[in-house]
Amino acid sequence: MPLRTIRNILFGLLLAGYVYYGLQFIEKSAVVVQGQTYYTLFDDAMISMRYAYNLAHGMGLVWNPGEYVEGFTNPLWVGYMALFHLLPIPAGQISFYIQLSGLVFLATSLFFVRKIVEEFTDDIFVMLGAVALTAFYGPLNIWGLLGMEVSLLTLLLTAAVWIAIRDSSRFTPWSYILLAVSTLVRTDMAVPFLVIFGVLFIAQPQYRKQHLVWATGLFILFIGGQTLARYLYYGDVLPNTYYLKIEGWPISLRMMRGLYALIWFAYYSNWAFMLLPFTLLLFRHDWKVILLFMVLLGQIAYSVYVGGDAWENHGGANRYIALAMPIFFVLFTWTIHELLGKAAATLESRREAVLGARLAYVILFAIAMLNFNLLLGDWKSIERWQFNRKLDYVAGNERNVRTALALRDATTPDASIAVIGAGSIPYLLHDRYVIDILGKTDPVIAHGPIRQSLGIPDVAFLSPGNENRMRPGHMKWNYAHTFGELKPDVIVSLWDETVKEAEPYLKDYVLAALGDKTTVLLRKDSPNILWDQVVIKE
Repeated sequence: MPLRTIRNILFGLLLAGYVYYGLQFIEKSAVVVQGQTYYTLFDDAMISMRYAYNLAHGMGLVWNPGEYVEGFTNPLWVGYMALFHLLPIPAGQISFYIQLSGLVFLATSLFFVRKIVEEFTDDIFVMLGAVALTAFYGPLNIWGLLGMEVSLLTLLLTAAVWIAIRDSSRFTPWSYILLAVSTLVRTDMAVPFLVIFGVLFIAQPQYRKQHLVWATGLFILFIGGQTLARYLYYGDVLPNTYYLKIEGWPISLRMMRGLYALIWFAYYSNWAFMLLPFTLLLFRHDWKVILLFMVLLGQIAYSVYVGGDAWENHGGANRYIALAMPIFFVLFTWTIHELLGKAAATLESRREAVLGARLAYVILFAIAMLNFNLLLGDWKSIERWQFNRKLDYVAGNERNVRTALALRDATTPDASIAVIGAGSIPYLLHDRYVIDILGKTDPVIAHGPIRQSLGIPDVAFLSPGNENRMRPGHMKWNYAHTFGELKPDVIVSLWDETVKEAEPYLKDYVLAALGDKTTVLLRKDSPNILWDQVVIKE
C-alpha cells in the first residue's frame, strides 16, 4: 500500500475520532431543565447570542432595543449566529448548531495543520502528532465547542499560515484575504495579519510591491471600513468593551498581569516542553519556520499586552493564545522529530537507531498529550477529559437556565433585570430589559474607573494577601448608577465582597425565592413582579 494512502487512512481515522469526541463533548455540555434539553454556550458567547437574536428579529445589533451600545467584539460571528435565529428552531436548541459549527471549523482546521506539517516534512509521525495534539487540546475545544469565535479564527489562521508558506516562488493574496475577513470576526486578528505581512515582506523581496499593495489595501478596507461602520451605527470608533477592559488600567500593571498569566500558563504546561520548539531556530534557518514562530509570538505578545484573558484556565491557553496553539504543536512535534533524528544519526546500527527514535517519539508524544491537557497527577481533569465528570461551566449554565425560566414565570415582559452573568439569562429572557452590572453593554460603567478587588479566584499578585485580583472586563461597576438610577425590578446576584457597597441602594428591595428556590432581590411594590409566584424571605 502506498505511503500516501496509509497517511490518508490514518488521518481519516484520527479525524473521525475527533468528530466523535467533539459530538460527545457537545452532548455532555447540554443541560436538562424541567424535562427539556437546553444547549448552552460559554456564558460570554451567550452575550453574542442575545445580539444575534435581536438582529435576526429586526431590532438591530443591540443588547436592548433602542440602545446602541456595542457590547461585543465579534461582529461577523454575531451575524453568523443571527442566521440560525432566522430558522424555526427553539431558543434552547439554537446553541447546538453553533456548537456543531465550532466542531466543523475545528475539524477542518486539522486539515490545514496537516498541510502545514507537510510543508516541512513528510514524516507521518510528525503529522499525526501535530494533528492529534491540536484535535484533543482541552482549552481549544472548550473555547471552540462552547460557542466562542475561537473555532472559526483557528480555521482562518491555520489556512492563512499554510497559504503563506505553501509556495515562495509566486505571490498569492489569499492569506491577506482570509486574515482580513478574520478581523471582522475579531478586530484583534490585525495582529497575525501584520505579523505575516511583515515576515513575507522581508522574506520575499521580489514581491514586496504586491505584498505592500494587497496588505495595505485590505487592512484599510476592513479595519477602516468596520471602524467607520461602528462610528456611524454606535457613535464611537471603538467597542464599548474596549473601554471596559482597557481604559483606566495602567499599561504597566496590565502587562504585568498578562506576563504573570503567561508564566502561569508555561509553568502548568511544563515550561521545558514550551521552550523546546525554540531549538529549531538553532538549526533551521528558514523564513517559513520564522513565520510560524512570529505568528505564535505575536499572539503571546498580544495576550500580555491586554493583560491576559478573564478566563485563565489553570495554565491552559487563553482565547488569544489557543488559536495559535496548532502552530505551536507543529513546531513541537517537528522539533522532537528533528532532535531524535540527530541523536539517532550518532548510533552505529541504523535499524536500532530508527526504532529507538520512533519509540522515544511515541513516549514523548504521550507525555505531551497528558501534559498539555493538564492530566498528569490530576484525576479530576482526567475524568472531565473522558466525560466521566461534568464539564467545566455546565453546572453554572444549568443554574442560569433555571434562573431564567423562573424569572420568566415570575415577571412581566416589562420587567427590568440586573445581572452579573450577562449571557444565558438575558438571552432566554430576550423580551425583558436587561441591565449588565459589569458594564459590557453600559457606557457609563465602561468609562468609569477601575475598582478594587472583586474577590474572585484569579491570577493574583502585588500583595501577600492577594487582595488585588485582576480580571479583564470584571473590574468596573457602579451601584449608584445601576441600582440607584436605573432601579431594576430584579437583581439576580451580587458578589459577596460588594454587598456592603450595594446596601445603601437596596433599601427598596426584598429577598425572595423563585419557583426553583433561586433567591433574588425584588424591588418592593414593583408592578412588573408576579408576587404570587415568589416567596418573600425574612
